[in-house]
Amino acid sequence: MLLWLALIIIPLLFGFYAQYRVSSAYSRNLQIQSRSHITGREAAAAVMSSAGIRDVEIVEVEGKLSDHFDPVKKQLALSTENYRGYSLAAVGVAAHEAGHAIQQKVGYTMMKFRQTMVPAVQIASPVAWGILSFGIFIASVLGAKVLGVIMLQIGVVALLVIALFQLVTLPVEFDASRRAKVQLVQLGILQQDEMKGVNETLDAAALTYIAAFVATLGNLLYLLLILSGGRRND
Repeated sequence: MLLWLALIIIPLLFGFYAQYRVSSAYSRNLQIQSRSHITGREAAAAVMSSAGIRDVEIVEVEGKLSDHFDPVKKQLALSTENYRGYSLAAVGVAAHEAGHAIQQKVGYTMMKFRQTMVPAVQIASPVAWGILSFGIFIASVLGAKVLGVIMLQIGVVALLVIALFQLVTLPVEFDASRRAKVQLVQLGILQQDEMKGVNETLDAAALTYIAAFVATLGNLLYLLLILSGGRRND
């Protein structure tokens, strides 16, 4: 019970806390308008232009915090409130995504490694959560130990892939935020005292990536303990 609490429930609560942090920080700084009155779209364009990036399209997408950079399509997608908004949150998020575009241009190693893992993660994610749930049920409820163990082993491998992907994602996200913060000040888009709102928003967003990795790691360790316990019983 204590292991289950430590490896599953605590990371889950940490994830809820991270989501609350990013939601509250974003909502708060969405209400603070930048003095330059530059939209998120304009900020992203300025950051990319300063890095000599001319081949990335900036598009508006639906949803809240649905912002992302697609290196394959060479497309920077911003949610409506960040695409059109003048807030510190909008400018910060847009500049962060532009930071990813800069990473691609300079050939940032961790980003390239992350991209090579995308196909494997797309396979691993449904395998991990589908097989793990079914595997635990078979092993513990139905008593089909051999089949349950095999399924759990496959699930563990899938979780390892996901955990590695999430671990690599951390420096990619931190570096994009670092590049964004530097450019916002250097280009005069924001003044130094306005960076508090940007830092708060981007740092809270980074916490969600940490929480996701911790949750996956907790699930992985828990399943490894189940497997090791099963072997000892055999």
